[in-house]
Amino acid sequence: MDLDLIDHSILSALQRNGRLSNVQLAEQVGLSESACLRRVKLLEENGVIDRYVMLVNPAAVGKPSSVFVQVTLDGQQAEKLAAFEAAVQNVSEIMECYLLSGDCDYLLQVRVRDNADYVRVHEKLTALPGVLRVQTSFALRTVRRTTEIPLNTLNQ
Repeated sequence: MDLDLIDHSILSALQRNGRLSNVQLAEQVGLSESACLRRVKLLEENGVIDRYVMLVNPAAVGKPSSVFVQVTLDGQQAEKLAAFEAAVQNVSEIMECYLLSGDCDYLLQVRVRDNADYVRVHEKLTALPGVLRVQTSFALRTVRRTTEIPLNTLNQ
């Protein structure tokens, strides 16, 4: 789908505030309400808008610590990767999991209460299928955290 400047404006506005009403969104992007709704529906139907979510403050729910975990498997055969990837779906503390190139196979972002809580999660991680090595780094401070994907405008 080719996105124009208005599509970019709609996406940017909704990324900043997914609770905007269609009336508010239409006003912000300079469209009539019906035209705005048609655009949003088209963006949804084409998979540009994946879903709508609410973000929780991790510290407010007792999970202030962000831990980054590099996982190396004992092999990279398709069945080993698939078994590991299926198993991580069942570890609720894993917020993100990426298959990587480079020195390790996967990078995980894990949310925990504190170091002691991470010890419990570490035991889960080392028990996952095919895990050979786990290397952990604790985030000391969040410098930037966003969910907003930058959209290039047509003018740039």
